[in-house]
Amino acid sequence: MQINYQEPSKDLLTRIDIHEKYGSANIDVWTNELLKPQAGMNILDVGCGAGKLCFLFNEYTHGGAKITGGDFSEELLGKAREKNQQVGADIDFQFLDFNKPFNFADNTFDLCTSAFAIYYASNLDFTFGEAHHVLKPGGRLFVSGPLPENKQMFYDIIKEATDKTIPPMPGSSRFKGDIFNTIDRIFAKTELHKFENHLTFPEVAPFIEYVRASLGEDRKLWTSMFNGKDEYEALIGKIQAVAQKWFDRDGKLVMTKVVGGILATK
Repeated sequence: MQINYQEPSKDLLTRIDIHEKYGSANIDVWTNELLKPQAGMNILDVGCGAGKLCFLFNEYTHGGAKITGGDFSEELLGKAREKNQQVGADIDFQFLDFNKPFNFADNTFDLCTSAFAIYYASNLDFTFGEAHHVLKPGGRLFVSGPLPENKQMFYDIIKEATDKTIPPMPGSSRFKGDIFNTIDRIFAKTELHKFENHLTFPEVAPFIEYVRASLGEDRKLWTSMFNGKDEYEALIGKIQAVAQKWFDRDGKLVMTKVVGGILATK
């Protein structure tokens, strides 16, 4: 399954910032409590982006884990390396394309993670097979991503504003089915965990900021909704009008992020 998808770093970082600013729960706390990374571990984060999970694990282990972050975006790797220097960490950030063989020896890592990234792999059997190879016996894989019920309010507002079919999202449409089943087939033990974060917007503007960071033309996911800049701005205007109507009715906008965490053991 070839996925024509791009994630501009600015949009990704905007959404992360909004999650942290308006959310009721902290996904970092949930991740650490679930995985409990330890000093002495060898950890690989696939699709590390600007290094969010890598720095989380580094802080949690007080710098005691050996951490490698891999991504195909040189722009995001640059941001990660810059922060690496700023905080005095010793994380190894390197190029990694999860659609190609992982450039690590078999049985290398205690933990392999991927947050909101690896589920865009073209060939799930290949990519999760690579993760299996590089993990030590008894090593764990942790993959997080949106469940089908994720941010339902967001989609409901867009549906009301456009009366169009929401295009399938590669993450949420694959996560609980194809991805879980593939991992379950390859690994010895597989569990599905769930995290909910209620984002409460006290005004419409930050919600529209989130919409723009999700519907950006460069992401190549929403192009059935608009063609060119004028249609895109018209679409945003319709969404803003419906969001304002909902806000006037309820006094706030509450969008629930529903994230799944697949934890598997080799």
